[in-house]
Amino acid sequence: MSRLRDPQDPLFQALNSSIRFDYRLAPYDLEQSLAHARMLARSAIISDDDLAQIERGLTAVREEIDQDHFVVAEGDEDIHMAIERRLTELAGPVGGKLHTARSRNDQVATDIAMLVRAHALDAQSLLRELMGTLVALAERHLDWPLPGYTHMQRAQPVYLSHHLLAYFWKFRRDLQRFRFCLTATDDLPLGAGALAGVNFDTSRMFVARELGFGGIAENSLDAVSNRDFVLDYMSSAATCAGHLSQLGGEIVLWSTAEFGFCRVSDSFASGSSLMPQKKNPDAAELLRAKAPRLVGRLAGVHGVLHGLPLTYNKDLQEDKEPLFDAIDTVELCLRVARGMLAEIEFNRERMADAASDELIAATDVADLLVREGVPFREAHGIVGGVVRATVERGKLLSELTDEELAELAPQLRPADFRALLEQTSWLESKVSEGGTSLARVREQLGRARHVLVEAPA
Repeated sequence: MSRLRDPQDPLFQALNSSIRFDYRLAPYDLEQSLAHARMLARSAIISDDDLAQIERGLTAVREEIDQDHFVVAEGDEDIHMAIERRLTELAGPVGGKLHTARSRNDQVATDIAMLVRAHALDAQSLLRELMGTLVALAERHLDWPLPGYTHMQRAQPVYLSHHLLAYFWKFRRDLQRFRFCLTATDDLPLGAGALAGVNFDTSRMFVARELGFGGIAENSLDAVSNRDFVLDYMSSAATCAGHLSQLGGEIVLWSTAEFGFCRVSDSFASGSSLMPQKKNPDAAELLRAKAPRLVGRLAGVHGVLHGLPLTYNKDLQEDKEPLFDAIDTVELCLRVARGMLAEIEFNRERMADAASDELIAATDVADLLVREGVPFREAHGIVGGVVRATVERGKLLSELTDEELAELAPQLRPADFRALLEQTSWLESKVSEGGTSLARVREQLGRARHVLVEAPA
């Protein structure tokens, strides 16, 4: 600030200050500062006695923060300056040596990379817990049939276990995306200085090893301007929230009186302020609603970064609040989803009754004709005509007489047609890999359990 003569306008100070939200970076800044100080001593840039005083001071600052006794001073622009200011108060002028060979630019980038890495690991842990809950649910409801839907119209029957496992594989992809965030944060920015490097022969790899980074950012300009890892995390969170939204949306539908497929636990529902009879699946509704919030946060950070010239610009301060909100939102949603699923109850009778609609066997009837040598497109048309005539006559498929069947589809053998209409055949005929037959679902469960065992942190 030595270049500046006039004091800052209070309005600018309010705009410029970030300490009201970047305070949560404090644990990472302290860890980074300790590693940086040890590197400075190791490189003979500061003395061992300086290091000892800095370590004692930073330990005291950590205790104040951990015990919620840390006081933010009026002039503290951000948490990084607040910690350095307090360190100097505790350790004396030696505290000012800590900032040797680093800038707030590479310091902030390092703190955020450490935060992203930590929460990417947290997200993976939460996802594995949710995936484990889905596997347990699938195992308990292995052979419970329900309709599968396209365009929200009954399409073909599936087992509930198969439906639940569809979300398992969605969340497994989320697991892989968050795992990539560890790769994206593996290069240490610290040591890049403001943008061009520093005037000291520092040991960046020493700091990288101390902080658990795999290597160092190779270009100082890229190091201080890079926020790709923020986008990577927020993109992973937005996609994950989209999957949670789909899950929540289905539970909202299934818990209605019109469906009656499931009942959400009272602990994840609420009542109405006016209508005493109401039980609202609010947890599922909120899971449904959070996804666009995270997509909006991601779009906002893309907007901040779009067109920014190298290297550091104050615009980059706008990466933190959206990132922090994405972290808090997706982690809470993952916990809620697991808790809600752990207590949900399914109605086997209602699902089975809906799955017994004979019209959803139409594809199986068409395939029966295919086995008789009829081209599928022709078979599709024949069965479509049978369904149309059956509905117009107010009948079920099984109520068609042999004479009516001969009139509508002479290619069909009545005995084969009637045998196919037995419900279990509609599900057990799906023998392809990844299909809903019990044998395939059991195979899928085995692979899912293997994923949970083998999935590394």
